[in-house]
This record gives sequence, structure tokens and C-alpha cells, in this order.
Amino acid sequence: MVLRVNGFYFDNLHKLHRSRFDRLVKEHAHSVNAAVTGLSALPATAQPMSAVKAMSRFLNHEDVTLPALIEPLQEAIRKALAASNAPVALVIHDWCMFSFHTHTSKTDCFQRTHDKDVGYDLGTALIVDADNGRPLGPMEFRLRTARGILSTRPGSIACPPAHIDELADVLADSQRWNLGRPMIHIVDREADSVGHYREWHAASNLFVVRAKADRRVIWKGRSTTLKDLQSQLTDEFRDPLSGPPLLAMTKYGPARVQVLETSVILDRPAKTWIDGVQKEVPGAPLQLRLVLTRVIDELGVVRAEWLLFTNVPATFDATTIARWYTWRWRIESYHKLLKTAGMNAEEWQQETGGAFAKRLVIASMACLTVWHLQQDTSDEAAKLKRILIRLSGRQMKHRVKDTAPALLAGLEKLLAVVDLMETHDLEEILALARRHLPNFFSSA
Repeated sequence: MVLRVNGFYFDNLHKLHRSRFDRLVKEHAHSVNAAVTGLSALPATAQPMSAVKAMSRFLNHEDVTLPALIEPLQEAIRKALAASNAPVALVIHDWCMFSFHTHTSKTDCFQRTHDKDVGYDLGTALIVDADNGRPLGPMEFRLRTARGILSTRPGSIACPPAHIDELADVLADSQRWNLGRPMIHIVDREADSVGHYREWHAASNLFVVRAKADRRVIWKGRSTTLKDLQSQLTDEFRDPLSGPPLLAMTKYGPARVQVLETSVILDRPAKTWIDGVQKEVPGAPLQLRLVLTRVIDELGVVRAEWLLFTNVPATFDATTIARWYTWRWRIESYHKLLKTAGMNAEEWQQETGGAFAKRLVIASMACLTVWHLQQDTSDEAAKLKRILIRLSGRQMKHRVKDTAPALLAGLEKLLAVVDLMETHDLEEILALARRHLPNFFSSA
């Protein structure tokens, strides 16, 4: 047994495995496309194929486990969170389907709905800074395959029928994450379930969940749907009473967020499936805060409306609750970075869910490094970001200084240069280039 540095499981891996993990993280520091989806072999690697084979051996080694690989990432998140002044940590939950239409050798793909909806279903718990919305990284992964759920959580993992049923175990396990502050769990409409609200509230889990408009509640002693309640209160929406306007970015451009809060009671029985039959399960009435939110663009057009249930204490006002929910899209941006905008994981050639999940963790560590740099506002970080953007060769949109995929692309080039400088002299390289590539390298 060793002292915990990156975590108990990781620090008890063989030193060669720990070294290979570090190198693989560097080799995943790149932004790819559909034509180029493999590793970026560093110059010191004798052959690109040797790097691919080494990764394959690593990902398929039985001693290299998901609970071990996630620990360096979790430690990095704890350090970043410790530097934050936020009184709570936001945990955003969501799911993402990886489909492999061009890679048919994966034999453990999971069929979610119809026969074309096949692949691996990833569940993620993403930590976000409650002060500024900065994504700090994923604390947990769960990958659903045809053979069950693979998880970064130690121990055996149940395979519940629906996404929402996974959350009870995730919320229970989150107590051992040692984040040093209370957690607020944020989930989209998929988690709108009376039975689960009662279960989470009874376990003292704090949540913010987007509700469906047809949800029926008790408001001021009478039964109504949230849609009807929203219509009744539409003239009472206001901008935040104090502080700057609450803004959100939509596909139509920037927009302001207006909020309204009231209290409602959920008293209807929960619906659940028992032995293939949907049955009603009665439960105690549950009083929740309802934060009604609407997003209005510069022309006064309502672009989005959110009905948010929460049991978070009233010390956090409705504007804060709405602001937290506007950051829920961070997890969708993260999944996009894995799927298409950065890692292009749907083109990976690993043949099992286990190897694929391990590579996701490694890729996430590379993404985390770029994320933290992207959010660093220091002068030195700004200078480094400009260098990486220049190395990437990417053109930024007007008023956009950097993006995660562009920083990844620049980091790939920088790591290759640094690795090359460890074995070659810069002046020697330039002399060779001037002699044999005179059209590109002037001798002057």
C-alpha cells in the first residue's frame, strides 16, 4: 500500500502503467476529425504503430481499472474546487450516446431504442464551479454496454432499466468524493419524477431539476399544471432585483434571463414499473421551490422557458438557482468535445466497452488540462493561450479569443516540439531544413 497522491487505486498501479497513462494523456492532447482519429505519437516514439500497440496493451490490461484511471482526474478536480470561494459544488448529470456506424467489430454495443440506436451510452457527473460556471471535470463515468454498466466507481455496479434510476447510486456514492462542501445536483427534464424527488429529498440530497410543463402540483391549495400556473404568473416575471442582468447565450445570440419563484406541493402518487406493469406508488406530500425562468432575446422574443424544481435552501435566491441551471449546457459542451469537436470518439477502433471507457478517461484528462487553462485569467495564461492558438493554425471567430478544440490542437504541436527538443538540437534541425527545404527556410 502507498500513500495517496493521485488516489489509492492509481498509486498502486505498476509504475510502468502510471508512466504509460501520463504519456497517453499527452498523446490525446489533440483535436481530430473524422479522417484522423488515432493518437498523436510524440516524436520520441520510434513508429506510430508502436504507440497504438502500446495503448492497446494498456487499455486491455486487467490490472488497469477504471477506478484507478479516474483518480488523477478526481484529484485535479478537488484541487481546483479547493481554490474556489463557492459555498457549494454543482454536479451536473447527463447522458450521451456514442454510435459506431462505420466500426462493426464492437460486439457489446447496447441497443437503446430502435435497431439503429446502437452503441455505448455514457453517463457523466460533471463538477462545475458554482461561482462562475467554470467546468472542473467529470467525477464519475458510467458506460452502458450490452453486457452491463462499466463504471469508474469501485465495486459492482447495478444495471437499472432507465437513466434516472442510475442517479440514486450516484448520489449516494458522491458522499465519498470529499469535495469539501455541499453538492447541488442539476439534471434536465429526464429526471422529472415524483418518486425520485421523494427518494432524493429523504436522503438529504439537494437538487435542481427541470420539470415538464404538464406536471400537476398543488399551488395555494388547488391543483394545477405547471403550464397553467406559468400562464397565470406571466406578468410577474422580473429581471434580477439587484446586481447585473442575468444573461444566457442562445443560438440566436445573447439573451437576458427573467425569474419568478413560488412554492408548490407534489402530492400525486409516483408511477413505476413492477413486473412489467406500471403501478402507482403513493407517498407523502413534498413541498418544493418552483423557479420559473424565461430567456428573452434583444427583440423581446421568448427563446426558452424553464420550470425548475428545487429543494435547495432559500439562502440561495431564485436568480442564483436560474444562473446555476444556465450552466447545465457545460456538460453538453463536454460531451461534444469527446464526440465530435475534439476527440472524435465515435471513430475510435477499440473493440470492447471496457477499452473504450478507459480511453474516455484518458481523453478526459487531456480535455481537463485545456479546460483549466481556458478558464485561467492570469496574464501568463493569456500569453500561453495566444501561443497555442497560433500553433494550432486555427482562425478564431470575431471576438472569440480561443476554443477548447483549438487549444487542444495547439497543445499537440507544443508537446511534439518539446518532446523533439529533448533529443535534437534546434540549430541542427534548422540547418538541415535550410539545406533541404530552401523554399520554406531562408538561410538568412
